Amino acid sequence: MRHDYILALSCPDRPGIVYRVSGLLFEHGCNILDAQQFGDGESGRFFLRVHFDVPADGDFNAVREAFAPLAEACGMEWAMHDVQRRARLLVLVSRQGHCLNDLLYRTRSRQLRADIAAVVSNHPDYAQLAGSYDVPFHHLPVDAANRAEQERAILDLVEREQVDLVVLARYMQILSPGLCEALAGRVINIHHSFLPSFKGAQPYHQAHARGVKIIGATAHYVTPDLDEGPIIEQDVVHVDHSMTPAALARIGSDIESRVLARAVRLHVEHRILLNGHRTVVFR
Repeated sequence: MRHDYILALSCPDRPGIVYRVSGLLFEHGCNILDAQQFGDGESGRFFLRVHFDVPADGDFNAVREAFAPLAEACGMEWAMHDVQRRARLLVLVSRQGHCLNDLLYRTRSRQLRADIAAVVSNHPDYAQLAGSYDVPFHHLPVDAANRAEQERAILDLVEREQVDLVVLARYMQILSPGLCEALAGRVINIHHSFLPSFKGAQPYHQAHARGVKIIGATAHYVTPDLDEGPIIEQDVVHVDHSMTPAALARIGSDIESRVLARAVRLHVEHRILLNGHRTVVFR
């Protein structure tokens, strides 16, 4: 019986990288099941994702240890991931529950290779929904006076529950720079794609008043720069003059749920590599 893994790496581009990586895997009896690569002429970096398996009598730790000198010689940023391991998510939500509901269903039905370790909210509204999926719910109210304490509680949860990814499923609070840095590369946010237009409350009402013809959603990694982190996934839907603000909001909720779910899937399947302020996403 063989066991499969994902190798994801980026490094300065140079000839022979694929040859050396595939050769090392071959020397250890590994079989490459799928491989995708991209060389970025602008940044001069090379990106590679390799799905490989190790034979039953092989030693994954030996493969990883043998890879380290090659990675150092090529200046690689790299990681190897066990495909069988399901990622652990912490979902943060406020009072709009469409994305949370979608993620709960997708994880329970095994559409996502992940489990929701807990749900955190600054409001008590979705305790019953989380409970119906047997997911722990933590009500952590937040205001200017207790923000630092509330964020420490979130970090404690991340550590205690061994969380791999924090998902902001319409969590309407701005994370502090300290929290963003502590969870760098491990927080995904979703929002409508009108930004920087139509900020604040009732964006779909604002969009309706301006007669927009396209609405969409953007999922991105969270950084201290509000809503400016590397984009992972986007989608759009055409709308027309006959639609009410309520109809636009309903369509927006659907597309936000789909885009966030796709972004989470891409992350937990190790298909995303950072390229400065952008991402390389292997499908």
